[in-house]
Amino acid sequence: MISQSNAAGPYAFAAQEDRCAPRVRVCIPSMLRPSGSNAFSVTVTNLSISGFACETFNGLRPGTLCWLTLPGLGSQQAEVVWAQGANIGCAFANLLNQAVLDLILSRHRY
Repeated sequence: MISQSNAAGPYAFAAQEDRCAPRVRVCIPSMLRPSGSNAFSVTVTNLSISGFACETFNGLRPGTLCWLTLPGLGSQQAEVVWAQGANIGCAFANLLNQAVLDLILSRHRY
């Protein structure tokens, strides 16, 4: 059973640990804006309907709310679930539509 005390919450835990949605390797220059801060450039390295991982020069702590802007797509709210140096993994607040994901992947598949 998933503990409710998990700082990222059960959805984020499932999205990152159980890999409830297949991850696809990508290399997408994007913008990430943490709550209360300015946006900065990141490179999204994997993407699914439930979340993403990215490389950034600004490390973020788990639990940080942020907004990812992918090319051709409006900002998507997410929460940092894990951080390892300059790499972070985030769970989307709302799952991406599969058709939207397919369109992004058709343009940016690794």
